[in-house]
Amino acid sequence: MAGNTSVRRSQHERTKATMGALVAAARELFVAEGFSATAVDAICARAGVTRGAFYHHFSNKEHIFREVYAADQKDLALIVRQAFQAQPDPWDGMSAGCRRLLEASLEPAVRQITLVEAPGALGWSAMRDIQAGCKEQMRRGLAIAIEAGCIPDRPLDPATSLLYGGICESALDIARASDQRAALEGSLAELDLVLAGVAHRSAPGCAHSERRGAV
Repeated sequence: MAGNTSVRRSQHERTKATMGALVAAARELFVAEGFSATAVDAICARAGVTRGAFYHHFSNKEHIFREVYAADQKDLALIVRQAFQAQPDPWDGMSAGCRRLLEASLEPAVRQITLVEAPGALGWSAMRDIQAGCKEQMRRGLAIAIEAGCIPDRPLDPATSLLYGGICESALDIARASDQRAALEGSLAELDLVLAGVAHRSAPGCAHSERRGAV
């Protein structure tokens, strides 16, 4: 029995290692060459695996791009959550998380995968499905700020969609701007005004300390 468990663990580890190598190789090529110009054979060569191994784990190039994009979305969600949690005030945390999400637009790999290649490789419907976790994270952040008394109570779904959608659209504009730094600074300035309007900063003070880890 122990031997069978060891064999299964070894197979699982090999599978995980192969998939990880393929996804890492694909990401490097998608960033450097773009989705359209990247061939499956090039991904296999960079990962050091056969085409058979590729097609054992992924049905096509779109499938592996989806995995690359999903992994990048998880990474973005993590840095936003860390920015939120670094602030003692939940609304300051929301602001920091939103700003960090926009600032990530200037990172070359994020820009290429998330903002340049993904719309054409996946389409908006698939992108929205994958982004659902990031959007839900923002919804939870708004809920925490409301519960803590940092901002007035409001319906969460429309507030989340307007705020998250605006940030995503701004990120696309930043990624495609001829002067990306100037576009970022302009977007951050407008973001501050939008968030100030949402907050009505005359709202009561926050009771925040036990809630900010929940985003």
